[in-house]
Amino acid sequence: MLFGELMSFFLNKIKKISLATQIFFALFLGIIVGAICCTFAGGSAFVLNFLKPIGTIFINLLKMIVVPVVFLSIIDGIISMGDIKRLGKIGLKSILCFLVTTVLACITGLALSSGFSFAGLFPKLDISSNVKLESSSTSGFADVIAGLFTGPDMLTVIIVAIIVGIAILKCGEKGKPAAKILDSFYVVCDEITRGIIKFSPIAVFAMMSWIISAQGVKIIGTLAAALLCAYLGYIVFSVIVYSIFISVFTKLSPVTFFKNSFPAMIFAFTSASSVATIPVSKECCRKMGVDSSISSFVIPLGATVNMNGTAIYQCVATVLLATCCGVSLSIEQMLFIVTAIIAASVGTAGVPGSATITLAMVLTSVGIPVDAIMIIYGIDRIFDMGRTVINITGDILCAVCVSSMEGNSQKSLFWKRRKE
Repeated sequence: MLFGELMSFFLNKIKKISLATQIFFALFLGIIVGAICCTFAGGSAFVLNFLKPIGTIFINLLKMIVVPVVFLSIIDGIISMGDIKRLGKIGLKSILCFLVTTVLACITGLALSSGFSFAGLFPKLDISSNVKLESSSTSGFADVIAGLFTGPDMLTVIIVAIIVGIAILKCGEKGKPAAKILDSFYVVCDEITRGIIKFSPIAVFAMMSWIISAQGVKIIGTLAAALLCAYLGYIVFSVIVYSIFISVFTKLSPVTFFKNSFPAMIFAFTSASSVATIPVSKECCRKMGVDSSISSFVIPLGATVNMNGTAIYQCVATVLLATCCGVSLSIEQMLFIVTAIIAASVGTAGVPGSATITLAMVLTSVGIPVDAIMIIYGIDRIFDMGRTVINITGDILCAVCVSSMEGNSQKSLFWKRRKE
């Protein structure tokens, strides 16, 4: 009786701790247990046979839900845009801005991570014997593009989802019943995903124990290098690319832009949620003279499809895990990674653990074992805080640029000061 009460008290205390805190605690506990086990004979075997399967189950659950989540979330994102004809010039300019910045983000992430890998900061780890390497079918970029419409590849699912979403919009009133049904399924899958993610601390503990026991504490240096590479990418991309866009398409100075975007950036860093930051982002846009009708359209749309920080993270993570697993990425595969990340970004936002799910898709597409995700999953929250800042700053940037191109920025006090 006393034992049951103690367990109930302990579980209630755990439930009050945030998921991010639970994951951090599980990460450090896994490091300690793994370090202890690797010093004893048979310790590594114990972790491999009894703890690693727990993490494997978690990965398999993510694999199970990835197809319906990505498929339904992309359709939901497209339908939320409304009538395609109403998007007009603003929608086209917004999407082009999102597309260009995402491509540049991918290039930044791939360039920096490739440099880190070439410099030996991303070492090859001996994990090939414990995970199954998946063969890549990407013989060439043209073959990849042609294969998008034929095979059961994950990117095929994304393209089919885009086609279905557009078709539903074109059907108008007759397409609404289908939209409601798909939206209902999306809510169900979202709830399943939330349930799976709740078990992530246990999976992090199990997999980190296995990784440390098999590789030793040297893996910690690899994680530090990954964080350094990602945050360096965040900083370089935002300072250079966003500053160029502001200078070319608006009358604001980059300093003014970042100064007025700072409240949203701080909120995004602490909340790690693009959706939760939407009201703050719109207020930042208002202070910079952005027309409210434009910010009301661009900011929520950007929170769904504009994922510059996520693109940098996924490129860094892909190159890191490819190096760790001894997988060499060709130029064609890197181009494919860019294509996959751009397509996947349409359905990334609003789904708990979505960055991990879409990363699993990218890894599978280029022949990297999905199990390797657990190498960095324990510190994903640290990645997430930084990438969310870049994501929402990109949304504000697009709203400011589109508003300026539409001739609405003359309402801004900053615009008037520059003219005077």
